[in-house]
Amino acid sequence: MKKIMKYFSYELLKEDKKTGARAGLLHTPHGDIETPIFMPVGTNSTVKMMTNHHLKETGAQIILSNSYHLFLRPGNKLIKEFGGLHKWMNWDKPILTDSGGFQVFSLAKLRDISEDGVKFTDPKTGSKYYINPEISMEIQQDLGADIAMAFDECAPYPCSYQEAKEAMERTHRWLERCFKAHTREDQALFPIVQGAFEDDLRIESAKVISSFDAVGYAIGGVSVGEPPEIKNHLVELTAPLLPREKPRYLMGVGTPEDLLDGVLRGVDMFDCVMPTRNARHGSFFTEHGRKIIKNKEFEHDASPLDANCDCYACKNHTRAYIRHLYRVGEATAAMLLSIHNTQFLINLMKEARRAIFEDRFDEFYKERMGNL
Repeated sequence: MKKIMKYFSYELLKEDKKTGARAGLLHTPHGDIETPIFMPVGTNSTVKMMTNHHLKETGAQIILSNSYHLFLRPGNKLIKEFGGLHKWMNWDKPILTDSGGFQVFSLAKLRDISEDGVKFTDPKTGSKYYINPEISMEIQQDLGADIAMAFDECAPYPCSYQEAKEAMERTHRWLERCFKAHTREDQALFPIVQGAFEDDLRIESAKVISSFDAVGYAIGGVSVGEPPEIKNHLVELTAPLLPREKPRYLMGVGTPEDLLDGVLRGVDMFDCVMPTRNARHGSFFTEHGRKIIKNKEFEHDASPLDANCDCYACKNHTRAYIRHLYRVGEATAAMLLSIHNTQFLINLMKEARRAIFEDRFDEFYKERMGNL
């Protein structure tokens, strides 16, 4: 850990007096990350419908890629041949790679979980593959992201207590194997809390993963179909159990409401494919909730997507124009909406950070949630 800490450190700069909201600074080999932060997802080593230039214009400080998808196509060894993920995609800021555990979980009937690892079938080709903790670490170390995630088992919603317990305990055993197999000093490895929707299991899991001296810690196993109130309860229960002086990452949440709820409960890092996925389906974020661009109400609307947004789309185009592009099937519509949605969430976290430093996050939270 001492060798890794020459590449990584975290400063907890401010905690809101009325809530658990935090502002910090995570130092990584490819730059500093101001938290709280939303991290756009580039599953296949690109954020859909956006170039790196677009991403940097949105203020993105760190992006994600997925080791499961890159393992299948084009292969982690090819990316390693090109010097790792940063050089492969020509991105000079921090990158985080998901372990592939969630993707394997989502394959349902196409995978077979054992104590050693997971056999699964590629739904696109029918080819058979195998990933275990050691292989996941090899893949992620080949990719060379700044932050790697432990290989875990995510229980479904709903599930029985026994299913949740078995998945959690296997995750803990796999975590030990991940730390033994992980040797890159310039790459942090984050453990992940599991335990499904059982309070006692979540508490146990938080204690177990906190016993590993990691750079940061993640809360997994949410946003798998459970109601928002259950998600919020689990985050509120779990986050304070993780080391105060380390960053906390809530995996796979991406609505404005989710991010604000997470920050309120002491979470520092968030990711989701939602901004770009929603954009491809014609929906966009505003300070007054989500809107659908194809709706007739925008046919003559000369205003930007959001009046207070300074993204490229909002500075240069009207709702009416983007609606026209979407209705005639122009890919530019999805690109503009993706830029907007991504920057909207990044800006939301910047505003939350400012509110934390100014001791007014509680008021900021109530105002923004009231508008949404």
